[in-house]
Amino acid sequence: MRRFSQRNPLVTLSEINITPLLDLAFVLLIIFVITTPLLEKSIRLNLPEGGRTEPQRPNRDDIQTVEISPTGQYRLRGRPMTLAQIEEELARAFRANPNTIIYVRADQDGPYKYVAALIDMCERRGMTRLSLRTQGEPR
Repeated sequence: MRRFSQRNPLVTLSEINITPLLDLAFVLLIIFVITTPLLEKSIRLNLPEGGRTEPQRPNRDDIQTVEISPTGQYRLRGRPMTLAQIEEELARAFRANPNTIIYVRADQDGPYKYVAALIDMCERRGMTRLSLRTQGEPR
């Protein structure tokens, strides 16, 4: 439908009415503001399974493996140790080799507090190259 100027009835207005476009933009904005927090909620966890194959294998000398049992017993390189002993051993290894990677192997049914204590200890000492190991996919 054509709109005509009020001054001269034969001249067509070439302006676009943007009011409906603004209404649509505001409605879309409200929809996104409301739905975004709902999309971020998720909790149902049953890890760790999966993982992926590593494209590059690190040097065996760079790897320190810490195992954590469901009862909170720590093992470094297969030897049972306390968290304080592991801290000293890993700090010594990190000073000798800054490329040290710490593999954390924890039982999926064990409390997370043991894993969190180890990660916190590593971060306090500046050891940030951690790898939480999972069970690989069956071949």
